[in-house]
Amino acid sequence: MARRIGLGGRGINALLDNNNTEQQNSAIEPADEKETPSAAIKSKGQDIVQLPVDKLVPNPGQPRKSFNEAELQELSDSIKTFGIIQPIIAANAGDGTYIIIAGERRTRAARLAGLETVPAIIRDYTDQKRLEISLIENIQRTDLNPIEEAAAYKNLMDFSNISQDELAVRMGKNRSTVANALRLLKLPVEIQKSIEEGKFSSGHARALLSVTDARSREKLYREILSSEISVRETEKRASALNAEKSGGKEKPAKAGKKRPPEVDAMTERFITKLGTKVVIEGDLNKGRILIDYFSMEDLERLYEILAG
Repeated sequence: MARRIGLGGRGINALLDNNNTEQQNSAIEPADEKETPSAAIKSKGQDIVQLPVDKLVPNPGQPRKSFNEAELQELSDSIKTFGIIQPIIAANAGDGTYIIIAGERRTRAARLAGLETVPAIIRDYTDQKRLEISLIENIQRTDLNPIEEAAAYKNLMDFSNISQDELAVRMGKNRSTVANALRLLKLPVEIQKSIEEGKFSSGHARALLSVTDARSREKLYREILSSEISVRETEKRASALNAEKSGGKEKPAKAGKKRPPEVDAMTERFITKLGTKVVIEGDLNKGRILIDYFSMEDLERLYEILAG
């Protein structure tokens, strides 16, 4: 089996070719006032320029669509006091503007702080590399919400024509993590919006995905919004709805000694990992694991996770 090599903890610097990471935390010398705003400054082997803030434009492939105003204000206050320590990474758009590759939050905060120019490193990247770097920066520095992350994965796969396996390698993530994220995009737009707004978790969303009937899924969605139910409870209700639609009945819980809490904890871990209903029958010494699937695609997905 071929060995997978991800980013291995190197983060965005693994993608910024020839980038001296030690420089990124160094002080930035001011440019000569007689020089143009984009006049280059040498700093430990890096060309840092002062770019006008109004010439910096968002990357069209930027996965983050919303920015927390309170966090931006905090960053702005910090910039007013300490300046921008880490330069923006930008690419020349060829029309007098520069596309932000990494550092849109810093750029927005700089605007709030009233800065006219910001320190930047100009790089030449393909559209694919721009998207990839934007994704890496957001995931590793400021988490995307689950839908933004899933959409970014999908965009990168479509744009680069790569498989989920290849994407997982590039992102340094497990194949199952990528697969579970992408499944969220199959949910109706209204439900995706609720996830973006933090009204319920991606674990609840995966439970919704296991419901085969659209009306039953909508019913369970409303229940989640109206009451605080756990992922485990959502899984149980999803299973009951599927059984109801198929004409079957839920198996009654077996009477007997109380289940060890370790088994319940492990069940939750299985559910989170596999994104479907999982039941462990037995105790700490012996038993069996029942895993539900609801389509051929679902079965193939589970096989890839378990066989991977």
